Amino acid sequence: MEALTLNTLTADSAWNECLEIIQDNISYQKYKSWFEPIKPIKLEEGTLTIQVPSQFWYEWLEEHYYNMLRSTIAKVLGKEGKLEYSVLVEKSDRLEDNRSIRLPQRPMAPPKPQEMNTFADYYPGKIENPFVIPGIRKTNIDSNLNSNYVFERFIEGDCNRLARSAAMAIAENPGKNSFNPLFVYGGTGLGKTHLVQSIGNKIKQEFGDELAVLYVSSETFTNEFVQAIRNNRASEFTTFYRNIDVLMVDDIQFFSGKEKTQEEFFHIFNALHQDGKQIILSSDRAPKDIPDIEDRLISRFSWGLSADLQIPEYETRYAILERKANDNGINIDANILEFIAHNFKSNVRDLEGAIIKLLATASLKHVDEIDLAMAKSVLKDMVKSSHSQVSIESIQNFVCEYFGIDTNKVREKTRKQEIVEARQIAMYLSKKFTKSSLKTIGLQFGGRDHSTVIHAISTVEGRLSTSPKHKRMLRELEQKIEVATL
Repeated sequence: MEALTLNTLTADSAWNECLEIIQDNISYQKYKSWFEPIKPIKLEEGTLTIQVPSQFWYEWLEEHYYNMLRSTIAKVLGKEGKLEYSVLVEKSDRLEDNRSIRLPQRPMAPPKPQEMNTFADYYPGKIENPFVIPGIRKTNIDSNLNSNYVFERFIEGDCNRLARSAAMAIAENPGKNSFNPLFVYGGTGLGKTHLVQSIGNKIKQEFGDELAVLYVSSETFTNEFVQAIRNNRASEFTTFYRNIDVLMVDDIQFFSGKEKTQEEFFHIFNALHQDGKQIILSSDRAPKDIPDIEDRLISRFSWGLSADLQIPEYETRYAILERKANDNGINIDANILEFIAHNFKSNVRDLEGAIIKLLATASLKHVDEIDLAMAKSVLKDMVKSSHSQVSIESIQNFVCEYFGIDTNKVREKTRKQEIVEARQIAMYLSKKFTKSSLKTIGLQFGGRDHSTVIHAISTVEGRLSTSPKHKRMLRELEQKIEVATL
C-alpha cells in the first residue's frame, strides 16, 4: 500500500479493511463470534492496537488465527505493519474506567537452518533437496503436524474403533505392518485429520528424527508439483517425496480429475510402498467412490486397510465434550453437556464449536459460571441450524433404508432396477432439500454428471404425476426427512 494511503488511515478504517479480508477467509459464524466484538483503539507508526474482551480471547486469536492476522496486517499496513492487543481486564459501565493490558502480536519466528515445511519451502540457491547429497539424509524436516492432534485427545467409540486401533498399530511399527496404506474416510468434521496427524505425532515421539515424517494436503501436493514442473524441478520433487519415511496425504479426493498429479503420485506411491515406507491417506469417501481417479490408484489405495469414521453415538459425543471442556480448564455442568450432546449429532466439529461459543460468550460477558438457561440461549441458533440442515449423505441413508439396500449401492455403477429407482429418488430429494448444485449432487452419487441428475429428477416428477404408489412413497420419505430436520 502506498505511503499516501497509509497516512490517511485511521484505526477504524484500517481495522475495517482488515475485517473485509478476514470475512473472505473464515465462516460467517466464526467472524461473528471472534472478530465482530473487537474494537480498534489506535493506529500509530504502523502499529494497529485492537481491544479484545479477555486474555482467553487474545490467546485464542493468537493460537488459531495468527497467520491470517499477520498476512492481513501486512496487506493493509504494509510489510512493516504490526498488531498489538489491548486486553480488557476489568469491566466498567464507563468506558474511560476500563483497565486493559497491552500485548504485542507474537513475532514471526525466523526460519531454522535446513528446516522446511514441504518441498516448495527449500531455500533457493542452497541445497534444494536434502536427500540428493549423501551425508545429510537425516536433515530435519518440519512435518507440518499440529501438536494438539494426539491419540490422547482422540476419543474412542464404536464409530471409530477400527480406524483408531489400526492407527495405533501403525504408529508403533510404521511401514512394517499389514495396514499399508491406511485409508481413513468419513464425512466432514468426524476427525480424519486429527487421527491421521495423531499417527505422525506418535511416530515423531517414538522415533524422533530417525524417520522423515510429512503431513501434506492433496492441494499442497498438487500445487507443489505444478510449480516443480514450471521451474524444471520435477525430478527433485520426485526424489524429495520418495525419501519420506511416513507420508500422510489429507483429502485425497481432490486428486479427482488431475491426471498428471495422479500419475506422479502413482509412481511415488509405488516407490514408497516397495521400500517399506508407511503411507496414510484420508478422504471424504471410500476409495471406490472417488470419481475421476485412475483404477490403478484406486487398486493401490485398497492394498492395506480402509477404515471409515462414522457419526459419533451419544456416549462418544458426551465424552468428546467432557474432554474439550477439560482441555480449556473449565467445569461444565452435566446437564449442559447432555443438552449439547443430544442436539449436535452430525459431527465432532459442531460439538467443539458449541463449547467454544459458550466459552467465548461467557468470556465476553464476564460470566463466571455457565448455566443451562444460558447455554440454551447462546446455542439456540446453532441448534436450529444443526437440526434444519440435511445432507445428501443423510438423504441417501433415508432412501436406502426405505428400500432395504446398502447405501453404497446408489453410488455404484449398477443398472439393477431397484437401485436405479432408489438413486433417482435420492437425487430428486437431494435437489429438493439441499442447496447443492446439480454437479455436486452428481459427484455424491459416484461421480455422475449433472445431466444424469436432471434425467433422474425428470423421471421422478413424471412418476409422481402418474403413479399413486410413487406419490405415497415420496410423501413418506419427505416426512422422514422433515422430522429429522425439526
